[in-house]
Amino acid sequence: MTHTWNPAQYLRFGDERARPFLDLLAWIPAEAPQRVVDLGAGPGTQTALLARRWPRAEVLAVDSSPEMIARAATVPGISAVQADLRRWEPPGPVDVLLSNAALQWVPGHLELLPRLAGMLAPGGRLALQVPGNFDEPSHALRRELAAEAPYAEHLQEIASPSSHDAATYLAALQDLGLEVDAWETTYLHVLHGPDPVFEWVRGTGARPTLQALPEPLREHFAVELRARLREAYPDSGRGVVLPFRRIFAIGRRPG
Repeated sequence: MTHTWNPAQYLRFGDERARPFLDLLAWIPAEAPQRVVDLGAGPGTQTALLARRWPRAEVLAVDSSPEMIARAATVPGISAVQADLRRWEPPGPVDVLLSNAALQWVPGHLELLPRLAGMLAPGGRLALQVPGNFDEPSHALRRELAAEAPYAEHLQEIASPSSHDAATYLAALQDLGLEVDAWETTYLHVLHGPDPVFEWVRGTGARPTLQALPEPLREHFAVELRARLREAYPDSGRGVVLPFRRIFAIGRRPG
């Protein structure tokens, strides 16, 4: 089942969502790449940082969402193309191929890594980051509620993100002949406002679920999920703490 994305909702927590991208970018030691690609670029706000770091490079944003690419097309310094990252082909060898918080939406994405690694120029780098928090209440509570009546009958084929640990990505990229660095980080995002964890997941992981439900079930589901998340993530008076584990890997093709 397909779903659409809302760039404004996604960017509501833009600073927090940018942190892993910035950390991944900081560990890519490429000095003067000619072609840089952001796979699953979303609205292109972070892709712009690639153009800022490598101003002489051709920087391309790729995303399957027409809403996101329409936003990315307005970002100065980059090009944008709507395409499914499972089938997209680069115009030539890529020096930096980056995928930030996108591969978790691709079922069996480890099988995609050989194709992506094959796009690299000699000395090129494949850099990826995926969430590693799918056992946390922010996801588990949504899955539990989605399995209950009357919601379950509408949610049989929704998109469900998943990922692997850092050691799995390290081994998979090493098997492709790449030199690999892999690690993980848990961020403690302090969120503010009414039901901030619900607002966070409403822009990403919970979006396919909510869109698949008919009205008025969608609103009933949202009310119940808000209540469960509020209990799981209480406000201390200084904000709501959302622990968010992220998995990183960078593979370099020898050249």
